[in-house]
Amino acid sequence: MFASTRTLLCALAVLVTSSSTNAFVQRSTSKTFGVSKAATSSSLKMLADDPKVVLVTGSSRGLGKSIALDIGAQGHKIIVNYVSDSSKESADATVEEIKAAGGDAVAIQADSSKPEAIKTLFDKSVEAFGTVDVLINNAGITRDGLVMRMKPDAWQAVIDTNLSGVFYCTQAFFKIASKKRSGRIINISSVVGQIGNPGQANYAAAKGGVIGMTMANAKEFAGRGILVNCVCPGFIATDMVAKLDDSYLEQVSEGIPLKRLGKPEEVAGMCRFLALDPAVEYITGHCFNVDGGIAMGA
Repeated sequence: MFASTRTLLCALAVLVTSSSTNAFVQRSTSKTFGVSKAATSSSLKMLADDPKVVLVTGSSRGLGKSIALDIGAQGHKIIVNYVSDSSKESADATVEEIKAAGGDAVAIQADSSKPEAIKTLFDKSVEAFGTVDVLINNAGITRDGLVMRMKPDAWQAVIDTNLSGVFYCTQAFFKIASKKRSGRIINISSVVGQIGNPGQANYAAAKGGVIGMTMANAKEFAGRGILVNCVCPGFIATDMVAKLDDSYLEQVSEGIPLKRLGKPEEVAGMCRFLALDPAVEYITGHCFNVDGGIAMGA
């Protein structure tokens, strides 16, 4: 597998729909994500008539920013989360880009690895927009190294942010969504969590844990009308990847069945689908790979 250390990707959507005049079927399929049945044939632009509040962790730059901009451009309200003061400028710039594209947004600082910071993040989000309808757990870090050389703090830092952070944010979101009996969670994992990668034992463990948490939470939250799904990116052409040597990127691309790197907007498009589309009402607990075929069969 390729050393896609900080990459995330998105993927493949499976939709199953059915209709019936049976009374039970009518009752069980009548509830949708705040969208009428007529809206199921409308474009996502039409969904902006009922704008959702979407919190994207780690969205001041990179893949998170692409996700925030994509959904915000549909007319929705975005909480742009950033970790440190050094990211404030880019977070504010992302907010302005979203507003210019027709959405609304606010930037809120919080370290997702800190439970107390997450409580503040959600409190401020509700203060800004009244609620949170969708949570996209995107924040993540890497501290790569071979197992025999990896320091305990490198292991723990990745687990704290990439795994525990997802748990803390999910807990906070559930308290809001369960009262409404409606909500969606999209967890950003990685193909590394499915098939592993040398030098990334911490990252693989965390991202694999996110996949398991997605399935467990999907079962636990289903009775409250909350959908939980996961997106596994492969090798995506982010700014960080662009800094890698061209010859190395060519080698990587040759090993991908589709013979190219993924685009951030392809990941963002999958996240938008899972976050907003009415067709997702019967999809929960699944992992969607957008990886050019790297991890097919995983």
